[in-house]
Amino acid sequence: MASITSRAETLVKPSLRNPLHLMAFGFGAGCSSLAPGTMGTLVAVLLYLPLMQLSLVAYAGVVLLVTLAGIWLCDRVSRDLGVHDHPGIVWDEIAGYLVTMFAAPRGWAWVLLGFALFRLFDIWKPWPIAWLDRRVAGGLGIMLDDLVAGVFAAACLQLIALRV
Repeated sequence: MASITSRAETLVKPSLRNPLHLMAFGFGAGCSSLAPGTMGTLVAVLLYLPLMQLSLVAYAGVVLLVTLAGIWLCDRVSRDLGVHDHPGIVWDEIAGYLVTMFAAPRGWAWVLLGFALFRLFDIWKPWPIAWLDRRVAGGLGIMLDDLVAGVFAAACLQLIALRV
């Protein structure tokens, strides 16, 4: 009887001693065998908590830096591993959640709602997110679908905040 291995078992493992792999894998969260994208988003929540104290301009600068660094980082690590958009690469989830929380109201309810909305759009991938995910390659492709999911989630979060 032939052995059946899951996709995760056949993927190249990162070297968490390599600082680029460590960052791309969300400081190890992406190594989780259970929902690595969700684990990466939890890391994003932890990063967001001190960042939410920043001015809107400073926060935008951090998000821009995380995004630009992420395009290069995700491209580099995916090439190192030989796998485009390895499921353990979660820097894109970190950037997407930070986009979600741009100008979000403060408070735990908003942090959790932003988490839920971002995960919904990242998993569901409505148009154009799925289209971008399939058609854009490299580090930009890895990042772009999560950034757009973050924009969708941010728009929903802002609409909800207007209604409350």
